[in-house]
Amino acid sequence: MSRPSSAGGGGGGLGAGKAGGGKHGASAGAAAAAAAAAAAAAAAAAAAAGVSGSVAGAGSAAPAAAVALPAAALQGQSAELTALFECPVCFDYVLPPILQCQAGHLVCNQCRQKLSCCPTCRGPLTPSIRNLAMEKVASTLPFPCKYASAGCLLSLHHSEKPEHEEVCEFRPYTCPCPGASCKWQGSLEAVMPHLMHAHKSITTLQGEDIVFLATDINLPGAVDWVMMQSCFGHHFMLVLEKQEKYEGHQQFFAIVLLIGTRKQAENFAYRLELNGNRRRLTWEATPRSIHDGVAAAIMNSDCLVFDTSIAHLFADNGNLGINVTISMC
Repeated sequence: MSRPSSAGGGGGGLGAGKAGGGKHGASAGAAAAAAAAAAAAAAAAAAAAGVSGSVAGAGSAAPAAAVALPAAALQGQSAELTALFECPVCFDYVLPPILQCQAGHLVCNQCRQKLSCCPTCRGPLTPSIRNLAMEKVASTLPFPCKYASAGCLLSLHHSEKPEHEEVCEFRPYTCPCPGASCKWQGSLEAVMPHLMHAHKSITTLQGEDIVFLATDINLPGAVDWVMMQSCFGHHFMLVLEKQEKYEGHQQFFAIVLLIGTRKQAENFAYRLELNGNRRRLTWEATPRSIHDGVAAAIMNSDCLVFDTSIAHLFADNGNLGINVTISMC
C-alpha cells in the first residue's frame, strides 16, 4: 500500500513529498602564451600526420628535418595543452567561446557569469575580450569528459563534450524520489542503500506482477505515491503523481523507473493497467532510467496519463489500484 504525503514534504515514505592589460586586447605575455600553444598544437598535429618541418634562420635556410614523436609524447603534449584551458574556479575546461580578462586570464563561461572580477588578478572582466587564438587551439584538442574521475574514458571535441556529459553513464545519480527536498547524489551502486536508509517507509514488493495501491487520491493539491518493485535481479520505482495543470483540472501521471542505466532499462518492458467496473485502461512502455527522472516523462506525457474523472471510474473508496507487470525483452 502506498500512502500519499503532503506537498513539499520529505523525499521518502510511501508517498514521497513534492513539493591590467590594454583596454582592447590581451597583454603581450598572454598573446605570446596563446601563440606558443597554437604553435605547439600545430607541431603536434604535423607530427601525428608524419609531416616534415623546416626551420629557417634570418637570411639562411636550414635543411628539412623529419619529425617523428612517439605516441606517448604526443599524448603527453596534448595533456599539457589541455591543462592550459583549466578554469581556476571550477577546474573544468574553458571552452569556446573563450573570453579573457584585460590581463589575458581565462575563466569558463559558467563561472564568469557568477564573478565580478578575474579570479587570478582581481582585474575587471569587462569589456568582454574574445581570445580567438586559444579557441583555434581548443579546436585541435580532445578534452576528457568531466566525469573522468568516476571512470569515463572518453575524450571529445569541445563541441561534443556538453552533449555527452548530459547522458554520460558515469554522471552522479540523484535521489530518484519525486520532489526537490532530497539533495543526495552518488553512484548507481549507492542508490538503493540511500533509499533504504533515508526513505525507509517506501514499501518494496517482490515479483514481476504486483498491485500498486495508492490511497486517498482525493487529497487536494500536488501529491506523489511511491513504491518499489523487485524482480529479475533489479529494483524498479513505481511513481504516481497528481498535478493541477490549471485551476480545477487535475491529472495523474504513472510511470516506472529502473534503478539502473539507460542501457539496462532497454532490456525490460512494463505494463500499467487500471481494471474495474468492466473497464480497462492500459499503458505499455520501456522503463526509464532514474538518470532521466520523472519530470521529463511527465513533460512529454511519456507515461500513463489520466484525469480525476477517469481515476474515479477505477477507484474504490478513494483508493486506486494499478496492476504493474514487469517483463524482460
